[in-house]
Amino acid sequence: MVTLQLRQLEVPPGKCLLLHDVSWSDFETILAEMGNHRSTRIAYDNGLLEIMAPLPEHEYFKETISDALKDISEELEINYESYGSTTWRKRAEQAGIEPDNCFYFQNEARVRGKLTFDLDRDPPPDLALEIDLTSKSLNRFPIYQRLGVPEIWCYDQGQLTVYRLQADEYRQADQSTVFSALRVQELPQLIEAHREQGRLALRRAVRAWVREQINA
Repeated sequence: MVTLQLRQLEVPPGKCLLLHDVSWSDFETILAEMGNHRSTRIAYDNGLLEIMAPLPEHEYFKETISDALKDISEELEINYESYGSTTWRKRAEQAGIEPDNCFYFQNEARVRGKLTFDLDRDPPPDLALEIDLTSKSLNRFPIYQRLGVPEIWCYDQGQLTVYRLQADEYRQADQSTVFSALRVQELPQLIEAHREQGRLALRRAVRAWVREQINA
């Protein structure tokens, strides 16, 4: 058997590394060894561990859609917490994942100001954001389902799709539970229309779009 150290493994941007037969204790050891200050994302599903390195395009849409979520919340005066690519995991479910971003809305008051989490006691994020520009080896929906995340936004090639957890499976939805009055699927077109005008102009456009929809 050949034993490799994590430092010997390099994942090029836009690529994924899939490791088989990874025990939960090995998964936790790998997380500790990789540390928090890294660009890669992980997903763990019952012995399969995926390590993904995002592209700049991936990070751009992660940031712009995350900013849009925050701007929408502030325009609608909805309190929120954002925990980025926190590692969410439950040993009993043999599931772990790092979303591109995640938010609390309905459960914001329960986690306000928290710096540590245990999903055996704390609620999972109310919404997870996944940017699907990089081909992933693992289907992440079963992981999110076992962690109990009620809503996922997936961005892929100019399309934003909302999925809501219903009867233990994710189903595509026309509306977001959090922003039911808004046509959130329009956000990619709004971003593209203002992408070359700078981040400030884009964020102003998102806020104006929110006001236009709620006052229609």
